[in-house]
Amino acid sequence: MLLMTETLARGAPAAATRPGTAAPREAPAGATPRWLRRGGRATVPLLPVLVFLGLWQLAAVSGLWNEIFVPYPATVWRAAVDASTTHDGVRGYQGHLLWEHLYMTLRRVTAGVVIGVAVGVALGLAMGTVGWLRRILEPWLTFLRALPPLAYLFLLVIWLGIDEAPKIALLALAALPAAAVATTAAVLAAPVGLIEAARALGATRAQVIRDVVVPSALPETFTGVRLAVGIAYSSVVAAELFNGLPGIGGMVKDASNYNNTPVVLVGIVAIGLSGLVIDALLRAAERRAVPWRGNL
Repeated sequence: MLLMTETLARGAPAAATRPGTAAPREAPAGATPRWLRRGGRATVPLLPVLVFLGLWQLAAVSGLWNEIFVPYPATVWRAAVDASTTHDGVRGYQGHLLWEHLYMTLRRVTAGVVIGVAVGVALGLAMGTVGWLRRILEPWLTFLRALPPLAYLFLLVIWLGIDEAPKIALLALAALPAAAVATTAAVLAAPVGLIEAARALGATRAQVIRDVVVPSALPETFTGVRLAVGIAYSSVVAAELFNGLPGIGGMVKDASNYNNTPVVLVGIVAIGLSGLVIDALLRAAERRAVPWRGNL
């Protein structure tokens, strides 16, 4: 009796556990709920989408806005199906299927990003290792970063025409500053101790850059590449303002001329979803190329 009283005074549970049975374990603070562990992880990201669609449907049904401004989700879905198929003798949108528009946009973005990132990373590496070059080029990069793509699109059209060249050039110019600035900062942040140790062991300047500076700068460089791709992809509608069909940006621009809001929304969703896929691929490439990130 005395032992039971002491146990209760210490805050032990009143209910005794039967012999041979394990005491119920309480979930630790911050633990993942059981329903989430049973497959809810795949559905949780869909919850905001479902909530958004529900609010969108309510806004369309309410009649507060004209359907030109807030079309029904079903209307946008039909526009996506029509843009992806041949119906009533009409092939997709303006004679091209949705995947063809997306393919042309991705081809332009890929060409522009490859050029812009390659030049930007090379410039960043040079600026990070050569002080006088950094002092000369840094103001120009800052100037270019401050310019919106539309500011120099018309100049590129005057110089290069309305074919593919101005589109790719605009996307390259949009991607270049982010890659250059991130690479420069990553090179400047290379561990001084490792650099001095490599020099003490007799490494040349080229060997120090190759074996110490570049590996330590790779993680932040990949971050700059992801930013560059995002900036270039967000500029694709501007790049395809002129002669942008086929292309998602050209499709959006053409549909906006006729207040075709469903097709505009289809283009926006296509750009956003493909951007998510591209970013996921870049993350996977980063994990393979820089497996030591976060482990140092």
